[in-house]
Amino acid sequence: MSSQTLSVRIRSVTWEAPAILSYELCPADGGMLTPFTAGAHVDLYLPNGMVRSYSLSNSQEEHHRYVVAVQKDRKSRGGSQTVHERLHPGDVIQIGAPRNNFSLDEGAERTVLFAGGIGVTPILAMARRLAGLGRSWRLYYSARTREQAAFLGELDALGAMPGGAVQFNFDEAPGGSMLDLVSIIRDIDPAAHLYCCGPTPMLDAFLAAGSHRDPATMHVEYFTAKEAPATTGGFTVVLARSGRTVQVAEGQTILDAVHAAGVDSPCSCLEGVCGSCETTVLEGEPDHRDLILTDAERAANKTMMICCSGAKSAKLVLDL
Repeated sequence: MSSQTLSVRIRSVTWEAPAILSYELCPADGGMLTPFTAGAHVDLYLPNGMVRSYSLSNSQEEHHRYVVAVQKDRKSRGGSQTVHERLHPGDVIQIGAPRNNFSLDEGAERTVLFAGGIGVTPILAMARRLAGLGRSWRLYYSARTREQAAFLGELDALGAMPGGAVQFNFDEAPGGSMLDLVSIIRDIDPAAHLYCCGPTPMLDAFLAAGSHRDPATMHVEYFTAKEAPATTGGFTVVLARSGRTVQVAEGQTILDAVHAAGVDSPCSCLEGVCGSCETTVLEGEPDHRDLILTDAERAANKTMMICCSGAKSAKLVLDL
């Protein structure tokens, strides 16, 4: 467990929608929490030994609590199932400090938000922030049905504030259809900033619909990987801090090899979507497989996500 963890008590658990519960986390010993910004997430250290990242949905102005919403996934690998079944009000758990790979550009004159299903959690925090700043913003929120959508009341209230607007889209409702991202994005001001969080097909469609725009205005956050981690092995990793050399064998990720060598390195999602394992590259060329770094950051080869990325060179030197 990372030395940067914090003890929090689960103050309350709230039903938000079928299979979606929100958890209010407060400092176990009182006091204030580390400040965060809209779009941030925290790692939860679960009773089954797993570490999982969940987006913060409450206002960044609140320093006395964090709120995360968790959907119980039918294909859960043990994370969301454990949260739903084993975390209860009064329990004390460890969490990591907030990290933000999906930060909001508060200087944008106009912001358009897109959310699909549980992807509304970081988007809700963004809507709260934009409403608080008095900015012009609009949210398109898609879910299968109204009954399966979370935070409808809060979003209605935010959308009614000056400068805000919320449009709901329920794909499987009578007469419903998929959100027409192509038409919507085509008519958005080129200077506006667009943010999308949801299932992978929605994110891919969002990026395709906005392919004509300045990439700097298109922001996404993935929940799951788009490709398999690099496990071909056959290369060497030098850990610069300790001077140790680790061989990455076929079938292993770099993180696997590092942990097998007894070296502690933080991790959470194991899919390159949370950023907890980001590591500085001192020498060599990574084979990037994450969904966090931009194309420019990948080309610079200054950092990599060792849970999923491999090596194109015979040796990598990492700041570990």
